[in-house]
Amino acid sequence: MPEIQNLVVFALIALGMVLTPGPNMIYLISRSICQGPGAGLISLGGVALGFVFYMVFAALGITALLLAVPFAHNGLCFAGALYLLFLAWQAVKPGGRSPFQVRDLPQDGPRKLFVMGLVTSLLNPKVAALYLSLLPQFIRPESGSVLLQSLVFGSLQMAISVSVNALIAVTAGLIAAFLAGRPLFMLVQRWIMSTVLASLAVSMAAEARR
Repeated sequence: MPEIQNLVVFALIALGMVLTPGPNMIYLISRSICQGPGAGLISLGGVALGFVFYMVFAALGITALLLAVPFAHNGLCFAGALYLLFLAWQAVKPGGRSPFQVRDLPQDGPRKLFVMGLVTSLLNPKVAALYLSLLPQFIRPESGSVLLQSLVFGSLQMAISVSVNALIAVTAGLIAAFLAGRPLFMLVQRWIMSTVLASLAVSMAAEARR
């Protein structure tokens, strides 16, 4: 089983990532604002199923890779650190746009909402990078089954992401109205998130070199 310290650090990173705007968040917010919270939650069901696919395939792949090439662990650690730096830049790069700005979307039925949520999740490079480059650096072969550890971390990420996105979907309209009159608030949030992600990236890269 993973160590408690690793679980806490991974949970904080997963929380930071879900709060960093990406394709999933933008789609869910847009859908909730245009068609109501219920539509956003149905779409979130599809997004969550996409997480399950990535979690299972990544867990099997990571297990096979670390068993075949033990020293690949450090490479995966550095890849994860680079990805966090990329997210930090995405949060503060010029021209950044709030995901809570209203986007016109067609009125879709429950089945299409679910499918579009699934497709958005499966095609989301942010999710792919999380499972393929970031999650592996928390795996400790000496702590037991690599497969079990991968599934535990993946389940933790899913729980955090689904919970936060569900809250955002339900309150998207209120948040959009709040931010519309407070652009400085979103700017400060973006810089704080960027600083946290960059700090974690440096820390992880240093840990991988030991």
